[in-house]
Amino acid sequence: MSDPLQPRATPRPALRGSPNHALFGATIGFFIGFGAVSLFGPTAHSFVRVMHLSPEQVGFLVAIPMLTGSLLRIPFGAWVDTTGGKLPFLILLVLSVIGIGGLYYMLLTLYPTHLGQQHYPLLLLFGALGGCGIATFSVGIGQVSYWFPKRNQGWALAAYAGFGNTSPGLVALILPLLIVFIGLWGAYLVSLGIVVAGIAAYLVLGHNAPFFQLRHEGLSREGAAAEAAACGQELFPQASALRALREAAAEWRTWALVLLYFTTFGGFLALTAWFPIYWQSFFRTTHWTAVILTAGFSLLSSLIRVPGGAWADRFGGEAVAALALLVLLAGALIMTLSGSFALSVSGELLVGAGMGVTNAAVFRLVPNYVPHAVGGAAGWVGGLGALGGFAVPPLLGHFVGTMGAAGYARGFLVYVVLAVASLALTGVLRLGPRRADPTMNPKAALSR
Repeated sequence: MSDPLQPRATPRPALRGSPNHALFGATIGFFIGFGAVSLFGPTAHSFVRVMHLSPEQVGFLVAIPMLTGSLLRIPFGAWVDTTGGKLPFLILLVLSVIGIGGLYYMLLTLYPTHLGQQHYPLLLLFGALGGCGIATFSVGIGQVSYWFPKRNQGWALAAYAGFGNTSPGLVALILPLLIVFIGLWGAYLVSLGIVVAGIAAYLVLGHNAPFFQLRHEGLSREGAAAEAAACGQELFPQASALRALREAAAEWRTWALVLLYFTTFGGFLALTAWFPIYWQSFFRTTHWTAVILTAGFSLLSSLIRVPGGAWADRFGGEAVAALALLVLLAGALIMTLSGSFALSVSGELLVGAGMGVTNAAVFRLVPNYVPHAVGGAAGWVGGLGALGGFAVPPLLGHFVGTMGAAGYARGFLVYVVLAVASLALTGVLRLGPRRADPTMNPKAALSR
């Protein structure tokens, strides 16, 4: 009787794509999805001015894309374990472009004289849809992970997240210039065209890993796993998205990684929103100076993820995370105590570098600690961790409200506390017992 795990005697179906092609396609898709949400900022300001929204309405309006984009990372990240990623990726990108397109339509047809409070629910709906682009992150993490061997996970995931994360910084620099030269409607139309082109590029380049392609061709899970393993695939998924979430949730290290990511990526999102206020209010900089400093922080924190992932591959995710968190802690202490503009800029750079490298190290550890449910773990870590961008700004604002102008600096105590707690947690991860890795044996992985 033949072993069902042996490759078929019939010719193997031609597999589409390669690890590097899949990485390039997923990065383009995430870049477009994350950047599309950044288009909402200038538009939201235009709506606020003509609709006379209350502060509470403004706060919810600005938060809604981040909220939906964060929470959707959980189910869509887990869905990768059943489909391979391309379908959920495309659904999120299409929902995002519908939201951004709806906002553009409101600008084109109602702005500025016909907009009123009665349009606020519609504005929230389009903002929520636009936020779906943020959720592509966890989908791409799973999609890329299944293509690459474990020894290259850190570099691959860091390249994906690092280059994809640059889009908010680039949009913050380029979109205001477009608005100056061709107006709000023209800039928005150009941006929308770029988003649609990016979706088309992902459609062509965003191939699923071999296991999922072979499953689509009709092979059994066991047969597809055997042939995919022969092609070099090392990580294999759960049969159910819900099971992937449950398996990931049952692993305590998943929740440790969530808290680390809350500090560094959630903290990154919070500071991209807070820094323009901080620089203009605390140091009285010009608008463009604040924009450049914030964009520099965003780009540094994003791009340093790429070498950070390679360092995590070489030296280990825990060691690299610990060193990066020390850098973050040093930067946060400088910004807490400093009243000097130059010193605070250096603190900002240290915070950005520490956050970016830690982010890379965290997702280097996901396939190490939760190899049996990478998609589910990516959903939990990416989704709940990103909620830091929703939770931290009110804490920073509380310091200002209670301490006045000095609170802009003292608010960075939040990051001091988070960095210290994350360092302690990294030590626990390093010293904790390790579980056996079932994914190096496809039969064991698929029998779970």
